[in-house]
Amino acid sequence: MNHRVFIAINLPENIKNKISDYEKEWYDMPCRWTKRENLHITLAFLGSLTDEDVLEVCNIAKEVAAKHAPFIIELNKILYGPPGKPPRMIWVEGKESEDLGKLQTDLENSINKLSAESENKKGQPYSPHITLGRLKQWEFQKLELEERPEVNEDISLNFQVKSLEVMESELKKKGPEYAILESLPLGSDKI
Repeated sequence: MNHRVFIAINLPENIKNKISDYEKEWYDMPCRWTKRENLHITLAFLGSLTDEDVLEVCNIAKEVAAKHAPFIIELNKILYGPPGKPPRMIWVEGKESEDLGKLQTDLENSINKLSAESENKKGQPYSPHITLGRLKQWEFQKLELEERPEVNEDISLNFQVKSLEVMESELKKKGPEYAILESLPLGSDKI
């Protein structure tokens, strides 16, 4: 059996609640909003994996997580994304984080060894983002530019990252459903 797998940082409940409250500001936006329980930061999307591959990814992710200490993520803006391209989403953006960049790069490099396509980024700072909603493109494109709501909200939220999760995504008619396959604590070999 194949599994659609990604590795993510799940958000604390209080952060999920605060972020999902912002949807109310754009209630009439032609958008499919992300379910509150699905809000997360993707570190690596792995696609369709066999049971054996999932087990190997969990082991690799566990080793990587153990080498990184817990750290803080700061979320500071809600805007259209991705930046520099025609809007496809509304997302929450965070400040660049060296700790997050090192974790994400270490994770990608370790997992890419499986496919021999390693792309060494040397722990560059990484700007996290959370997809708040996906624009319904056909409806959004019909809006005149001046009719499109402005999405550019400064926010100030932060939380401590203590673990990363290997997740499975099952695509359903009402949107994806996510399940945690394994939760991996950060810094277990730093104690």
